[in-house]
Amino acid sequence: MLAKFPGKFYAIAHMKGIILAGGAGSRLYPLTLVASKQLQPVFDKPMVYYPLTTLIEGGIRELCLISTPHDLPRFQQLLGDGSRFGVTIDYREQAKPAGIAQAFLIAESFIGQDNVTLILGDNIFYGGDSFYKAFAEFKSGETIYGYHVNDPERYGVVEFDADGKAVSIEEKPKLPKSNYAVPGLYICDNQVIEIAKNLKPSARGELEITAVNVEYLKRGALRVQRLARGFAWLDAGTSSSLHEASAYVQTIEKRAGIKIGCPEEAAFRQGFVSLAQLEKIVGAMPNCEYRAYLENEVVAEAKRLQK
Repeated sequence: MLAKFPGKFYAIAHMKGIILAGGAGSRLYPLTLVASKQLQPVFDKPMVYYPLTTLIEGGIRELCLISTPHDLPRFQQLLGDGSRFGVTIDYREQAKPAGIAQAFLIAESFIGQDNVTLILGDNIFYGGDSFYKAFAEFKSGETIYGYHVNDPERYGVVEFDADGKAVSIEEKPKLPKSNYAVPGLYICDNQVIEIAKNLKPSARGELEITAVNVEYLKRGALRVQRLARGFAWLDAGTSSSLHEASAYVQTIEKRAGIKIGCPEEAAFRQGFVSLAQLEKIVGAMPNCEYRAYLENEVVAEAKRLQK
C-alpha cells in the first residue's frame, strides 16, 4: 500500500487502526451529559474527526472504533460503515473504562495477525510527517513519541539518556524525570496482544498503556521519537483544553485557508475515494462552510488540475 502525505508517498506494511473513544468523560462534565467527549465540537468538527483523519492520512483503511455501549450508536450514526471515507469501520464496546491497553484486548479479533496503530479519540495532531514516515518504516516492536510539555506530571513521561535513547517511562509521576510526555498515538507489532494479556491492573484498576511501553522497552524493542518544534499536539480532554484546541484550529484554518481534521479531503488525497465519489459525498451535504470548503478548495482545485 502507498500512503501519501504532502507530495510524498510511503509504502506501508499492512496495518490496522484503533480509535479509542471510550471513558467516562468526567473531566468534561456537564458537557458529556449531552454527548461523548469525542463527539464534542473542536471548532467546526466533531473531535473524533481529527484522529480519524490522522489514520486516513497515514494510509490506514481498516479501522476499529471503541466506545461505551451508550455512545457507540452515536458514533455509528456519525461515521457509518466508513465507506464515504474509503475505509471500513468496525465498532466494539468498552463496557467500562479499564485502561487504554484494554483496547488491544477488545479489538483482538479485529487486529488478527497484523500490526496496529492505536490513537486516542481526544488527541489532535497537526504538522509534519513524523507519523506517516513511522507508519511506512515500521517493521516490529513499538514506536511512540515524546512531546515537550510544561505539565508532564499529567501524562506518561519518557526519560532520555545523554545519547537521546529512552531509558525509562513513568505514568503521571509526581516528580517527572523530563518534560517529554507521550502523546496518545502508539504503533505496535502483533506482540502487543500477548503483552496486553499479561498485564496486571494498576493501583487504579486499569491496564495502563505505560506498562505496555515499559514492556517493549525491557525487550529492547521500543523506539521513541521526539516530535519537532512546530508540531502541534492538543489533548482536548478538559474544558480548558477543548476551548484551546478549538481556538488553535480556527486560527490555523483562517490563516492558511485549509481545514484540519477533514476526513473526506484526506480520503480523496490518499486515493481512497475518487473525485466523482467525493463530488457525490459533498453534494449530499447541507449548505454550510464545511461543504463550501470541500467544493471550492478541494473539488474545484482537483478539476482545475485535471484540465
